[in-house]
Amino acid sequence: MTNYDDIDFSPILAMTDGEVITHSRVRDIRLASGKVLALVTLDNGRDHTRPNTLGPATMFQLGQTLEALKARAASGEIQAVGITGKQYILAAGADLSDISKVGSKDNARMVAQLGHKVFGQLSELGVPTFAFVNGLALGGGLEIALNSTYRTVDASAAAIALPEVFLGIIPGWGGAYLLPNLIGIENALEVVISNPLKQNRMLKPQQAFDYGVVDAIFPAANYLEDSLAWADGVLGGKIKVDRKNEPGKIERLTKWPIAIKMARGMLESKIGTVPKSPYAALDLLDKAKSGTKAEGFAREDEALAELVTGDQFAASMYAFDLVQKRAKRPVGAPDKELAKKVTKVGIIGAGLMASQFALLFVRKLQVPVLITDLDQARVDKGVAYIHDEIGKLEAKGRLDGDSANKLRALVTGTTDKSLYADCDFVIEAVFEEVGVKQQVFGEIEQIIAEDAVLATNTSSLSVEEIGAKLSHPERLVGFHFFNPVAVMPLIEIVKTPATSDAALSTAFVVAKNLGKNAVLTADAPGFVVNRLLAKVMGEAARAVYEGTPVAEVEKAFAPLGLPMGPFQLIDLVGWKVAAHVQDTMVRAFPDRFYANENFHALAELPEVVEKDKGGRVTGWTKAAEKVLRPAVGSSPAGADEILRRVQDGLAQEIKIMLDEGVVPEVQDIDLCLILGAGWPFIDGGASPYLDREGASERVFGGTFHHPVIKGIAS
Repeated sequence: MTNYDDIDFSPILAMTDGEVITHSRVRDIRLASGKVLALVTLDNGRDHTRPNTLGPATMFQLGQTLEALKARAASGEIQAVGITGKQYILAAGADLSDISKVGSKDNARMVAQLGHKVFGQLSELGVPTFAFVNGLALGGGLEIALNSTYRTVDASAAAIALPEVFLGIIPGWGGAYLLPNLIGIENALEVVISNPLKQNRMLKPQQAFDYGVVDAIFPAANYLEDSLAWADGVLGGKIKVDRKNEPGKIERLTKWPIAIKMARGMLESKIGTVPKSPYAALDLLDKAKSGTKAEGFAREDEALAELVTGDQFAASMYAFDLVQKRAKRPVGAPDKELAKKVTKVGIIGAGLMASQFALLFVRKLQVPVLITDLDQARVDKGVAYIHDEIGKLEAKGRLDGDSANKLRALVTGTTDKSLYADCDFVIEAVFEEVGVKQQVFGEIEQIIAEDAVLATNTSSLSVEEIGAKLSHPERLVGFHFFNPVAVMPLIEIVKTPATSDAALSTAFVVAKNLGKNAVLTADAPGFVVNRLLAKVMGEAARAVYEGTPVAEVEKAFAPLGLPMGPFQLIDLVGWKVAAHVQDTMVRAFPDRFYANENFHALAELPEVVEKDKGGRVTGWTKAAEKVLRPAVGSSPAGADEILRRVQDGLAQEIKIMLDEGVVPEVQDIDLCLILGAGWPFIDGGASPYLDREGASERVFGGTFHHPVIKGIAS
């Protein structure tokens, strides 16, 4: 096994330039029993907006601190060591900006080995160690706790997680070995693999306690005092730590392999086999059932070195940077000081989409929300839906009774459009037809104030055309949500040539207050997401109408790494919607997009495709086969040809969109795809993938990125 003491870590000291060092400050605390606990507090000297991170210099300093404490323990000066963080934060994990510039596989391996050397000391100090998880503990932050002898958590801690798989790597500082041996394989699979793949879901403190990740949970008010008293009780033998989820021999022999097999099948069904990190994590968790800790750590070293230097991690870091930075500072957004204050929202329509809008607006803005429709029955149904959804949130404990009643009181519905008079922001959710949208906006414009903002949720129609009959077209913006409204984080904000900075600024401020990320786009057919999804769906349809079986088409798209195949996606968004979007794109760009009249006949069927238990499309229904038969050709395309066509089609369309100024930069297209279409981090959106696959070079003789975003060769 690796002897970490024999490794020369000096090569990765060069990675410490610019690192915000998280210092390890030590103070002695005499416990009630008279024993002395040396408390290490991790603190980078910044406020809570810059969490503690764990770069090489930080790790070297922590290692030196722990070595000194080991000597003190040996001399009898201290009887225990505790480790905690600055207010609200233990640590947010490795400094990813450092890890992404390792330069070689050897250096990447060394980063993993340094973490194991330093954190491993927490179990080798000669005295018990206690991790006091006083706040956010992600990745390496949680692994500090896992390497300690005992753990407590503050009941108000923001989040606890091992999110590495979400970023294309694995928990590489002990997490993949220690966690399953602490809480059992099924719980570990959820924390290490399932949660990261569910939009990076994290544990709340109570969940962490219930799983056995931590041994005790205490309220925030006296968290450290309670934790110290608990630690004193453990040291004195008065408190016995019972770990009910710790796996026994029988579980390792029986339950463990079954859980791994089921998890592998689930992964293959849900995400395909392109993403590397979930399967690497699965293998590590599988092997953690036996062997020594040293062997487990050595496996983590190799797995992390392999993944950190690969293409998927490079693309993930690019995507992570887009979501963490660019999404929070939208390019092209006017000064927020120009925004009109929104004190009342109007929603035209009372159907499901309109009701979802109303629920989101009232929850996030907490201002009066008015919905209208053609008849009172529709309005009443919409209001009832909103009230029912508020009731569900209350039942789940996400709202208290007073808050729920307040929100219900803020939602009103009527057929009387004159009540729009004092609305500052009015959004439509009516039929996707230009004439209908023009009519409803024409009526509302006569009622609202001159500086009130009008917003359309159109997914593919021209916003300028929708506003063509307005007296004040400068007040109209596109405000395109994605389904499901409450979950999807993107809003495409569409600017027409007439849109004023005040209206645009208001839209960006509203989007931010709704908890959404907004990207500015020009008024072009399909904007960004639907334009590119139409390319994907159109190429899938083309292959089917050429004669390729639908299941083979789905498989041909697998290397894109999308969360679902093209026909699975069409089935989700609705066949009629998909047919409408394809028609819109073909009308705009007949030479570049594909549509087939037969698609509309398919869209009329109640069921079009057959799917397996994982939701993957396996074939057509009998009714669909009958509809398709006269329209399908006899020249099926091979998987390689289908994939190349979609790659080249996407590269061409993205290049045209950039040349036409649909968005300022390619980063905005990738951000839209990640946030609005679930495009995987491991692709970096689309453009890094297209560069690496050679599609950019084939289509326009260049690349979107200079240098190309890819892993380290050696």
